[in-house]
Amino acid sequence: MRGLSWLLFIVVAAASLPMAQTKRGQKELHVFAGAANMPPLMQAARLYEKRYGVKVRLTFGGSGVVLSQMKLARKGDVYVPGSDDYMEKALKEGVVDPKSVRVVCWLVPVINVPKGNPKGIKSLQDLARPGLRVAIAAPGSVCLGDVAIEILQKAGLWEKVKPNIVMQAKDCADLAAQLKLGTVDAIIGWDVFAYWYPDAPMENIAIPPDILRVRHIPAGVTVFARDKKEAQRFVNFLASKEGKQCYAQCGYCTKPPTLAGTRKQGGTNR
Repeated sequence: MRGLSWLLFIVVAAASLPMAQTKRGQKELHVFAGAANMPPLMQAARLYEKRYGVKVRLTFGGSGVVLSQMKLARKGDVYVPGSDDYMEKALKEGVVDPKSVRVVCWLVPVINVPKGNPKGIKSLQDLARPGLRVAIAAPGSVCLGDVAIEILQKAGLWEKVKPNIVMQAKDCADLAAQLKLGTVDAIIGWDVFAYWYPDAPMENIAIPPDILRVRHIPAGVTVFARDKKEAQRFVNFLASKEGKQCYAQCGYCTKPPTLAGTRKQGGTNR
């Protein structure tokens, strides 16, 4: 699917999955996931349901937000954050079984700008230019927000760029949408955002390798899982060749990428 119809499909499907009623006796898994996983995880869930007859409910949001939801409700079978730092937090807090964790794919932080780069942004320093509108994800609840602050602080630019930050997105999907909507001139996002909106393409501006690190998306079984064996099978499926293919088809790296950070839409490194 392409363009608006593709986006609408994702939104409608995401809304309907948590409300779906399971057949009597049908197994069900409830997956809490960072919004950075939305397109490929929805595809993987459908494949898993078709193959094993297990209903997969998906709850998306900021990685920290969905982690808090699981802890508060003491529910959830699988946790798939948008970055490894939130999995580390889940492990430290005893929410996820460390032996169950598998790596699904990798992400590179970049500066995302609209196609054609109308503001001529070439570096992090440009984000401090007067009048430039910048967005980041909300730190503390979205892993990408913490990544953005970490990068800007390492570059010695946080105080200079901070006045240009006009909004903090509630999750990765919300952040990527800001460029599509034209509300900002640049965001600090993931390289894969360039694949998300074919009707409003983006370009990736590399961030120097010495001030960033490649992140990975892990998946693991929670201590609240009702059927740990089934939950582990789903985690293993995500990390399998077939599961990773769902991510690769959506532009994600399924092998550790280099720090070039400028993969363009349609590029390889999967």
